Amino acid sequence: MIAAFQSKTDISQYEQMLMPFAFNLTKSREESEDLVQETFCRALANQEKFREGTNIKGWLFTIMRNIFINNYRKNKKGYTIIDTSENQYLLESNSRVERNGSEGIFITEAINKALKEINEDFTEPFMMYFNGFQYTEIAEQLNLPLGTIKSRIYFARKGLQSKLKSMGIANSAM
Repeated sequence: MIAAFQSKTDISQYEQMLMPFAFNLTKSREESEDLVQETFCRALANQEKFREGTNIKGWLFTIMRNIFINNYRKNKKGYTIIDTSENQYLLESNSRVERNGSEGIFITEAINKALKEINEDFTEPFMMYFNGFQYTEIAEQLNLPLGTIKSRIYFARKGLQSKLKSMGIANSAM
C-alpha cells in the first residue's frame, strides 16, 4: 500500500477521484474535504489490510463510504434523547418545523400558473402521474405508448422546473 502512496502526485490523483464522491455524500465542501482526509488517514492506518492486486480505488471508496455511514449513524443517535419518566419512551429531538401557510399558497399559485403555460399534451399525463397513477395506467387511459407517456412526464417536469426557476422559485423538488 505504501508503494501506492509514495509520491504526492499519486495522493492528489486519488484525492481528485474521491472528492466528487465525498461531496455527493455530504453535500458540503468542508465536510467532503474532511471525509477525504479521514479516508486517507484510515487507509494509511490500515495499510497492512490492503492486499497487493486489490483495486485500490475500490478499497478507498469502500473506506470512505463506511466512514460516512458510521458518522451518519453517530450524528443520528445524537438527536435521540431518553425520557426518564415511567414510560421510558425514546423521543426524537428533531421537532417538526411549522411553515407559514401563506408561503405554501403562493407556491401553489406559482405552480398552477406555470402548469398553464406548459403544453396540455404534457401536463395531462404529468398530473395523472402526480395524482398517483402508474405509467402503464396513464398509457392505457390516454391510449398512448408507454415511452411517449414517460417522455411527456419528463418534459412536463423539466418545463415546470424551468418556469418556476424563471419565477424565482428555486430548489423545486421535481
